[in-house]
Amino acid sequence: MPDSRDLQLGSYDYVLPEERIAQSPVEPRHAARLLMVPPADAPLEQVRHQQVWDWQQELRAGDLLVVNDTRVLRARLRVRRSGGGQAELLVLEPRGEGQWLCLARPAKKLRPGDQVWLEGLEQESVALQVVAVDQATGGRVMQFPSGCDDAVAIEGLLQRYGEVPLPPYIARHDADDQTRYQTRYASKPGAVAAPTAGLHLSDALLDCLREKGVTIAHVTLHVGLGTFRPVETEDLTQLTLHSEWVEVTPEVVRAVEECRQRGGRVMAVGTTSVRALEGAAQAGGGQLQPLKGSVDLVIQPGYRFAVVQGLLTNFHLPKSSLLLLVSALIGRERLLALYGVAIEEAYRFYSYGDAMWIAPEAVLEESRPLG
Repeated sequence: MPDSRDLQLGSYDYVLPEERIAQSPVEPRHAARLLMVPPADAPLEQVRHQQVWDWQQELRAGDLLVVNDTRVLRARLRVRRSGGGQAELLVLEPRGEGQWLCLARPAKKLRPGDQVWLEGLEQESVALQVVAVDQATGGRVMQFPSGCDDAVAIEGLLQRYGEVPLPPYIARHDADDQTRYQTRYASKPGAVAAPTAGLHLSDALLDCLREKGVTIAHVTLHVGLGTFRPVETEDLTQLTLHSEWVEVTPEVVRAVEECRQRGGRVMAVGTTSVRALEGAAQAGGGQLQPLKGSVDLVIQPGYRFAVVQGLLTNFHLPKSSLLLLVSALIGRERLLALYGVAIEEAYRFYSYGDAMWIAPEAVLEESRPLG
């Protein structure tokens, strides 16, 4: 019998001491700590504590790693209002013809028709106009200069005027964030937050995995508004999520098929890679197929995975959709108990924090892909 508490948002809460929130990344990347989740039928006392570098011992020749190659835009813009005051925009997603949905602070000071100016050191001022209020998000639709129609086109402007949009719980900022808040394989611009599990993969670790015979495939999921919007639906049977743009190529589908044929295992690096793969499988009626478009798939306890067998993931915020997703793999109570262990053992949480490895044998039997 499923536990009714699994369908209540309040059941996904936990208390995190503030000092457990990582304010900066460790160096090298693979030196982050790694909590090894015990097999599903084993007691929690069998939990192991290692480093991400040691993860290569858990993988074997023939396995497939799926990573998210999205690149974080410098999407935080400081602007000057016509009255002289300052405001801040977080550029989220294109709305066509150079218009972009942005979160704004203070939003009430930016009314349709208002102009604001981007200003940068040794840069010309650039005028932007508030076009409309977006009722669904409370954000503002902003008119950017002509040609800023998609992430590739607007990236040059954001490089000149913008900042890396670190999450609000990270208080310190320095120049290293420009590179450290990107994965080593980030190549497709469009995200407003990093796929954080991938931040642990150094060039040296990736090289070791390839030498071992592990194949690496790239999907793209541009992390968007869902990351900044807390889940507010207490009855999780009614939960909907803001859609995010995904691309799963025919090459990825082929890599998954070949992995299965050779008896390998399909492992996801990060919850965004999970959502991309499982969203593409859902669009294919349960069979993985190429996909280029929006995904708003909700993964929570009771979900049976179609593709993903194991997951490398960070430690996530309470009451978040990411916590629901990981609970779908190993169970809510087990996950929260492991988070309790991580807090006791002084693991570092959230974007710049440590990681957790969920091997295929740690996944609940009823959640594993069939066949």
